[in-house]
Amino acid sequence: MNGFVTTSGKALLALSAAAVLGLTGTATAQAQTPSERTARTGAVDTAADAVRDQLAERGAAAGRIVCYRVHVAEQGWLPAVCDGSVAGTTGQSRRIEAIEVAVGNVGWVCLNAHLADIGWQGTRCANDFQNVVVGTTGESRRLEALNIRVSSGSVWARAHVQDLGWQNAVRGASVTVGTTGQSRRMEAIQIDV
Repeated sequence: MNGFVTTSGKALLALSAAAVLGLTGTATAQAQTPSERTARTGAVDTAADAVRDQLAERGAAAGRIVCYRVHVAEQGWLPAVCDGSVAGTTGQSRRIEAIEVAVGNVGWVCLNAHLADIGWQGTRCANDFQNVVVGTTGESRRLEALNIRVSSGSVWARAHVQDLGWQNAVRGASVTVGTTGQSRRMEAIQIDV
């Protein structure tokens, strides 16, 4: 041997280094911000990813969290926002076509969307830290109204609607924002729990 590492020793050393680097890479990936993760993976963060990020930032003091993102005409899925932030656009005449919502420390959330030429789509639900999606993509169909229900506590929401602007906020265990029977597109939304 005379101070030289054997071929099998080199292989063992290379495997050990790869394992250490792999573990380090995993820890780094978990600590990345949503934009860093998107840049690394090319994947867009979901609402559930945003909920997990918010819980990690807030730690043990984390309370109820809701995160959501919208699919907007000619723009696709916009980044997820949380706890009352605006999702969508105003002043651009762009319709929301779909919405994805996730909650944390709430139990579950249910959504039902009223869509152009379809009407009420049907209720879809998801538990904490899971995404629920309503609406359509690739059909150029406007989302006109949205019903949101939560299993515990209340939900607060308001919508920005075509030609009407921001509606008054509503709060309850089940709330509906937007309009039906008026052929008006929802352009932006705010949700809080």
